[in-house]
Amino acid sequence: MQNTLPQRRQDLGWSQQRLADELGVSRQTIISIEKGHYDPSLPVAFRIAAVFQCSIEDLFTPVL
Repeated sequence: MQNTLPQRRQDLGWSQQRLADELGVSRQTIISIEKGHYDPSLPVAFRIAAVFQCSIEDLFTPVL
């Protein structure tokens, strides 16, 4: 899945560790999501959307 996480995170001036801490996940999880190697669970996706105050659809786009 493609995502806009790196750009949104950088727009806030946050490190991967800061985002991981906000979400209660590991930094490695953030790295994997940003690189598209791991799709977050639905609860984590909702938490990410809440942090960035947007919808899940604004963050993630399925690759067909």
